[in-house]
Formats: sequence, C-alpha cells, structure tokens
Amino acid sequence: MTEPATSLETGLQERAARSVPAESIDRVGGWWLRHAPGCSWWVASVLPHGDGTRAELAERVDAAEAYCAARGVPTLVQMTPGAMPDQLDALLAERGYERKASVSLQIASTAEVLARTPRGELRVRLQEQPTREWFDVLHQVVGGDAEAQWKLMRRIAEPAAYAGVQLGDQTVAVGRAVAETGWAGVFSMATLPAARGKGAAAAVIGALADWASVNDADRMYLQVEHENVGAVRIYGRFGFSELRPFYFRMKDTGGVGGAGGAGGTAAG
Repeated sequence: MTEPATSLETGLQERAARSVPAESIDRVGGWWLRHAPGCSWWVASVLPHGDGTRAELAERVDAAEAYCAARGVPTLVQMTPGAMPDQLDALLAERGYERKASVSLQIASTAEVLARTPRGELRVRLQEQPTREWFDVLHQVVGGDAEAQWKLMRRIAEPAAYAGVQLGDQTVAVGRAVAETGWAGVFSMATLPAARGKGAAAAVIGALADWASVNDADRMYLQVEHENVGAVRIYGRFGFSELRPFYFRMKDTGGVGGAGGAGGTAAG
C-alpha cells in the first residue's frame, strides 16, 4: 500500500493527530493549529504540513503565533523531516525558536509484530471503549489532568481497541491502538511499577497487533522519545524500526509554561 498524494511521514503524523485529538483545530495553508488544554504538551503542537515560499511560511508562522498567544500557550511546532517544509527549521531558528525533545517515529508490519510476540499466560482484555479501570492505570503512570485526558479519549472517532493485562482481578498494564486506512497506531502504553519485567507490555502489544490484523491494518506505527531507552529496546524486539527522527521547535510568544518531556511513548 502506498501513501496517496502525501508523504508517508505526513500521513502517519496526521493519523496520530486524529488518534490523539486536540480539543480544537484550525487549518492555515495545510498547517494544523491545535489547542488541547490539560493534555500532554505535544498534542497542542502545530503540524506544519503545507509547503510554500519563505514569505508564505513566515505568514503561517505569524498565524500560528497569533493562534497560540490568543490561547495563552507557547508556540510549539512539530518538526518531522519528510513532512515539514525544507526551509522551516532555519526560519524558526532565526525567529528564536528553541529545539526541544528528540522523538522516534517507528513502524513495523503487523505480521512481524505477531511473529515476534511471545504467547505467555497473561490474560488480556480488549474493549472498544476505555473503561475507568483502564484509564486509572494509565493515569497512575502518566499523571496529568485526568478530566482533560478522559475527554481526549472520548473524542477519538476512528476504530480503536483498549487492551488491559489482568493479574487476578487487577488491571496492571494498558495500551491502545487506533486503526485508519491500513495502519494501526499504538498509544497510551503504561505498566504499573509492580508489574514491570513480567511481560505485561509484551502482552499488550501482542493483543493490539492481533486486533490490528483483523481490522485491515497490516502495518503499525508508534512514537517514542529517544531518551526512553527501555521503551525503544522493547519496541525493537517486536520489529519496530525508526522511519524518521523528529523534534519540536518552541518559542514563548505570549503564552505560559513550556514543553517538558513527553514521558516515553508519545501517547496522549
């Protein structure tokens, strides 16, 4: 399957944006201006997915800065080679945007993930909607604004699966996948500290790959910070490899706060 009328990188980043939907989105010349109060910092990043002349890019940066300033947040731009305009990095650097975070966009064939999945004895529950028990595990691990994150989950429009590993009557590890046009994105991977090192994350990934295979998604993708060496290693065992590294440019253009670490998988 080939990506129609757009690069593979652009297609995957826009799938991810729909899988972790912002509260509001404006479009300017192909760019996505997003606002997501209370959610992970990267959910509100600008997706600069429309090319143009340097003057046109400057106008779109002006529009992004005005959009973010009106909402009291810094301007944060997601910089994915293959998806962003070639001139954009230099333009933002000249305007005082600092480079933030280093993230890996990774892909794998669903068949390979399944072939590498160990079949242990852990019990995994798959559901079409998040339950409060599933969400509580995620929130215990990632923290943040619980109400905002729960509302984000309820905004997801594409087919999704929510996996939870059960130890006795307790859910100890979770993850979710969202399927769209042949791809399944993996998000919200979280394991309680007491359950780590017992194969719980592997069981979640395997269950999500099973679900992807029967939902016409023959390829999978995820996003993980390079500094999260443990997670990068785990995903590599399942056949995930880097398609592109990407990063962010950020400037306080009248907002408050900033971009902290993404906390492992860019999951939302």
